[in-house]
Amino acid sequence: MSAVLNTLNTDPRLQALAAPYCDMTPADLLAYFHSRQHVSYFSVIDEEQNTPEKLDGILRNRFDFNHEPYQLADDFDWLSNPSADVEWQILLHKFYYAVGLGRRFAETGDRRYRDKWQALTRRWIASVPIDFLSSDVTGRRVQNWIFAYRYFVSAATQPAIDAQFHLDFLASLQQQVAYLCDNLTPARNHRTLELYAIFLAAVVFPELRGADEWLKFSIAELQRNLQTDLLADGVHCELSTDYHHIVLRNFLGIKQLAMLNDIALPADMDTAIKKSLNFCLHAHKPDGFIPAISDGDSANFLDLLRQGHALYQDQAMLYVAMAGQQGQAPAEPSKTFTASGYSILRSGWGDQGEAYQDERYLFFDCAPLGAGNHGHLDLLNIEMAAYGRSLIVDPGRYTYDESGDTNWRVVFRGTGYHNTVQVDGKNQTLYAPHIRKYKIQGPEPAREFKCALHRPGFDYLHGIAASHEYPVIHERKILFIAGEYWLICDLLRAKQNHDYELRFHLDALALQRTTTRVDAAGLRVDSPNLLMLQLPQPDTQLTLEPGFVSPSYGVKYPAPVVKFAAHAADYCFLTVLFPYQSTPPRLTLAQLPVSQHGQSVGNTIASALRIHSQQAHGDYLDTLFLAHRKGGSYTFADLNTNSAFVFRRQDSLGRVMAWHTESAAAARE
Repeated sequence: MSAVLNTLNTDPRLQALAAPYCDMTPADLLAYFHSRQHVSYFSVIDEEQNTPEKLDGILRNRFDFNHEPYQLADDFDWLSNPSADVEWQILLHKFYYAVGLGRRFAETGDRRYRDKWQALTRRWIASVPIDFLSSDVTGRRVQNWIFAYRYFVSAATQPAIDAQFHLDFLASLQQQVAYLCDNLTPARNHRTLELYAIFLAAVVFPELRGADEWLKFSIAELQRNLQTDLLADGVHCELSTDYHHIVLRNFLGIKQLAMLNDIALPADMDTAIKKSLNFCLHAHKPDGFIPAISDGDSANFLDLLRQGHALYQDQAMLYVAMAGQQGQAPAEPSKTFTASGYSILRSGWGDQGEAYQDERYLFFDCAPLGAGNHGHLDLLNIEMAAYGRSLIVDPGRYTYDESGDTNWRVVFRGTGYHNTVQVDGKNQTLYAPHIRKYKIQGPEPAREFKCALHRPGFDYLHGIAASHEYPVIHERKILFIAGEYWLICDLLRAKQNHDYELRFHLDALALQRTTTRVDAAGLRVDSPNLLMLQLPQPDTQLTLEPGFVSPSYGVKYPAPVVKFAAHAADYCFLTVLFPYQSTPPRLTLAQLPVSQHGQSVGNTIASALRIHSQQAHGDYLDTLFLAHRKGGSYTFADLNTNSAFVFRRQDSLGRVMAWHTESAAAARE
């Protein structure tokens, strides 16, 4: 017997295990791990990476990542990348498909899925250095290996893999987790997923050497990551809507895993997770997707709200996750996240007689670039949705790859690919070649989120941007009128003339279905479910430009871009965005003269509009006013005010139906 143990102890793979497991035979180890009952965990699968078509392709060595399929040989080189985009090779090494192969095996019993998982994993272990690619790739691979293992061993009726491969798997897993502990990414979302991988390995495989230390280390570092990476309003510091939710998914997984295994986590983790979930709740559009602000995709993360409800019994999370079919509507339709600079305006939650998906929604970005390198040059950008569709969209990221005749990474990241004003064709921040890639090389714009006011039936936002690339101040004011439409005021101030280009990127469904018209009534854009109007100004030109939108990485669709252009010093664009469900409203705009101290003032000092809308549910006359300079009172129409804004709605008989100013006494007839 002692001779057998001595022989086993010479196997270096057994050094990955703590005592007494390091003294067990491979067959006994496999039997033990299959039968143990003291560990509970779950598998997480990326459905996009594990479609039946992709998994069946992998059985034939056809790997399709980021919409780039490649047929590889049986003995393909793991260290070689067939694509020009490093993200392709990163996805190959992250092993998302391992979880899909495991699930398909559990569902069908087809041994081809097991055999492919074993073959790919075994060859990866044999041929790839432990430090190949970045640590976050290691972290994601560790997670996916463990999730796949559950289907083949932990939850299988009988162990579905051979004992020698099982020992190879455990030894490599121990080595990768130990490497992660010593080579963590310094901060932010990659560090979080790496720590989740360490925590997961420690919980699921406490028999591995070092697991006790991994558990203590990961909990302490995860708490620190929450404190440093989430802003006071719960938004992730990289200020990407997509990465915010990816980080949130990791923390929810950690919380659930800890609860399943009676592991105590610091109490302040719950507070931070709840704040993060609150942003998730508000950021989702009525169609169930998030806007792709900064790097990321326009994805659906409602499953995170379902998890949040299961953990914290929050009825508002359940309500949004179920599109209003269960739970209780959130108390606030509109919400500003002050620390991040994000604001979401919403007409309602579908609880006042209107369908949930039909509510109006606008996302306003008055945020800095954010930590890391995922920020876009998009200060004062918006995204707008209504009646189940995204109408004005942030085009997304498309790619991180900068090769090819067109540097699409630079195009999609630039100011011109966002719904804001571009000055002199420049980006808001210096973005120029540096060694092999473009880098942000200048200071980001100075910004001020001057006002965010939310009232029933009225919202007012005011943000200011001052770029270091040109001597122009851009102020954007947004009025959300009666939950129906928006007035967007873009005020540009400069001492000399500049080229101003105000763009609104429409969604792909608007392609070849959008028309423009310029006449005495104004500048008009008709697009599916959206009417866009500006008052006629001699210096404003309206054109449609070709553009693209990218809902997910590696995919771009042609989409029209509305451009209002002017060459001036001080200038003011006033744009009405009026979404509608089926029949466009009859809409007329009239500019009202404004005076101060008996003297007429121009549009860049104060603006007043009268908007007559004839809709299916009523005939309204809205008077809107914005003061662009402080001090004194202004006179327009039948009103006199010293307020920064005025909104008055009258019905067809002249009766006042709504009235909003800075304060109740700030405007008077």
